[in-house]
Amino acid sequence: MRRSIGTPLTIGIVLTILVLTLAVGWWVLVWRDTQLDPEVTLNWALIILGTVFFVLVMAGLVWLCVWLVLEMRTNQRQQAFVDAVTHELKTPLASFRLYLDTLRRHDPEPERRLDFLARMSEDLDRLDATVGQVLAAAKANEGRRAARGRVDLLGLLRACIDRVREQHALPEDAVQLRTPHSAEVRGDAAELELVFGNLLENAVKYSDAPVDVRVEVGTASDGKVQVAILDRGIGIPQRELRKIFQRFYRVGRDVQRTASGLGLGLFIVRNLVRRQGGRVEALSEGAGRGSRFVVTLNAVSV
Repeated sequence: MRRSIGTPLTIGIVLTILVLTLAVGWWVLVWRDTQLDPEVTLNWALIILGTVFFVLVMAGLVWLCVWLVLEMRTNQRQQAFVDAVTHELKTPLASFRLYLDTLRRHDPEPERRLDFLARMSEDLDRLDATVGQVLAAAKANEGRRAARGRVDLLGLLRACIDRVREQHALPEDAVQLRTPHSAEVRGDAAELELVFGNLLENAVKYSDAPVDVRVEVGTASDGKVQVAILDRGIGIPQRELRKIFQRFYRVGRDVQRTASGLGLGLFIVRNLVRRQGGRVEALSEGAGRGSRFVVTLNAVSV
């Protein structure tokens, strides 16, 4: 059972208020004594030390509350990740076992056998994708720079687009590429393929029918190459634009129920782009208004 952050947050707020009240009350009592009895000397050193002590205690309580809330949220995201991985592994395995048992116990017609084999192949691809995401997340978290060579960006993008069209059985105009005649960047081709594969997969997965995704390649003001992936999907609330690149983070509970995922895709994207010496930015006008992801990479010097 996931624990609510409400209880520790409430306790922290109450303790902070109590400490603040105690500090103010102590100040009032000290000041009143000096006013009632003029012979009492106001000990400023004691007042300053006491005030510093109360400020430190209150600051410690605030920090502790914030830390507890952040830890509980992290634990909740990790638990959601474990649940998602369990689901993504057990579902295709159960399907795989069912088809194998059917093939072993019965002798289906050739067409039905081919259908079983095709579905088993899809389940195997799903398992491979899940394991691949976990391994990619571990690699992205290493923090080392990637080996950078010349990468044909347009050819790489076309390959990623063709793959996502095939996986989701999309028409050609569902995902379109708008580019100049050529574009080359410095980076690791395998890692960049994973970056744009994840971004395109998200753009399609979080779009309502009909899918309409655009990939635009251009040049930034500093001469670097920019790749923008635009969709007309569910959009991203403004308050979550910075959070979506965190590990295990997924936007909204409604989205989590309707779309499968591990909460690792954008974490992988951000870290792998950084390994190339680039940057990635998420833009959206809000829920239901689509999203725009802009990846900036180093161009090949002529």
